[in-house]
Amino acid sequence: MDEKPSARRGPDFCSLRYGLAVVMHLSNLSMITQRVSLSIAIIAMVNSTQQPAPANASADGHLAGPLQDPSGPSGEFHAGTSVYAWSPETQGILFSSISYGILLTLIPSGYLAGIFGAKHMLGAGLLASSLLSLCTPLAADLGVSLVMVIRVAQGMAQGMAWTGQFTIWAKWAPPLERSKLTSIAGSGAALGSSLILCVGGLISQALGWPFVFYIFGGLGCVCCLLWFTVIYDDPTRHPCISLREQEHIVSSLAQQPTSPRRSVPLKAMARCLPLWAIFSGFFSHFWLCTVIVTYLPTYISSVLHVSIRESGVLSSLPFLAASTCTVLGGQLADFLLSRDLLGLLTVRKLFSALGLLLPSLCAVALPFVASSYVTTVVLLILIPGTSNLCDSGFIINTLDIAPRYASFLMGVSRGFGLLAGIISSTATGFLISQDSESGWRHVFFLAAAVNLFGLVFYLTFGRAELQDWAKERALTRL
Repeated sequence: MDEKPSARRGPDFCSLRYGLAVVMHLSNLSMITQRVSLSIAIIAMVNSTQQPAPANASADGHLAGPLQDPSGPSGEFHAGTSVYAWSPETQGILFSSISYGILLTLIPSGYLAGIFGAKHMLGAGLLASSLLSLCTPLAADLGVSLVMVIRVAQGMAQGMAWTGQFTIWAKWAPPLERSKLTSIAGSGAALGSSLILCVGGLISQALGWPFVFYIFGGLGCVCCLLWFTVIYDDPTRHPCISLREQEHIVSSLAQQPTSPRRSVPLKAMARCLPLWAIFSGFFSHFWLCTVIVTYLPTYISSVLHVSIRESGVLSSLPFLAASTCTVLGGQLADFLLSRDLLGLLTVRKLFSALGLLLPSLCAVALPFVASSYVTTVVLLILIPGTSNLCDSGFIINTLDIAPRYASFLMGVSRGFGLLAGIISSTATGFLISQDSESGWRHVFFLAAAVNLFGLVFYLTFGRAELQDWAKERALTRL
């Protein structure tokens, strides 16, 4: 049954819940910049042409990073910073180590946040990730093994901070504003990707690669101050919330179970096809997103043949578009719901379809327009932009079907997404190593096929009503 939530409205953009969304937006921006910092700084970290070079620098070999332009000037990075003889295989391990750390804490942190409160768990994760980012340059001087340990630990900290956010929105987001609030918060990741790709290389050139970690690690510490000041687990406990806004939030969530839970109905979840529809959507969505995030600079450099500076700017444009589309998609989704133009299930499926089908069409078209610079750039911008329309679809669907377990289920969902990312990045590396031209074609065709599978599965089994196993049970004591 496609039910529509009550259309009762409260204060909008000047309200405290939108302030929470902005703080969460900045926190997500900070975390993604810390995650991607090494991918940008590695170009200068292994550039053996810098002077003076330390004892552990490569004496004769030139190790080029994935974004490095071999035709560019040899001395374009800031002199006096350390250089390391890290092989491409070692760099690959460093890049992937943070994903393994995230995978370790996604599910347990989501469950624990639902029990002990998300504010302190998420804030601690953000703070730990920021401090570890500040320590990365020192760790690099002490040895590559320590950098790997820090990256894994940073991934574990970010895993804590990513998933518990839905525990907060389960208590703060009225049904008619869920898409708007979560899209504002989530768009920070796309904007952060755009920011680090655009300015990271410039920071390395002007100040030295350690400042990439210092600046974005320091930004994370500032966000922690905002987090612990503004964020509260429950609107009824926030000291600054207005009575009108508190009543609006509480009344809009009156039918939603809010009691604490100590057990998770794993068997019922495993048999729930609407839940597997969400998992399939995450798997498909993250498959293509990981290919774009990981290999976009490489694709731009190899296909468009641009310099490292142009590559950084071009690589940032798709994520800027993704951030914009995330927010606009959330606004449109809640507009359709608040005006009773479409039901909740229809909105979730519509935005899921747009977010999986449109980027698939763009990806399939890419190999056929490689000779056109403008068309290629436009399609590369459209892929992440249209893909993020999923943020108003299955991405927040767990808040509809199981708000009590939203944080735990978000951890599981992101686990499926990370699994897809590991498989897709490995498959992409293998395919393009065989033959560059046909390899890229196979990469995009495979991603489109995975997206279509996830779309069909979600359209078939996706639901938006509260599931029986997620309802609050009344206990009778004798």
